[in-house]
Amino acid sequence: MAKQQGIALAVVAFGIYIIGGVATFGGLGLIVFKHGQDLWGWGEGRSIGYLFLCVGLSLSILGVLLMRIFRNRGMT
Repeated sequence: MAKQQGIALAVVAFGIYIIGGVATFGGLGLIVFKHGQDLWGWGEGRSIGYLFLCVGLSLSILGVLLMRIFRNRGMT
């Protein structure tokens, strides 16, 4: 049972890491290509891009840290 829980936590950590990477590169794309354009009524594309960039980098760092913690604790 503990082995299945450890694998599930590792998959969640890896998913967070992947989502962070997608958000990071999506944010970079918004910064470059949507400068000065409204993005679905949410605001200017460049400012939303900076938000995605910062949140994406944070999620990527969180995902890596969680993967390292789960590996070193013997949960996987």
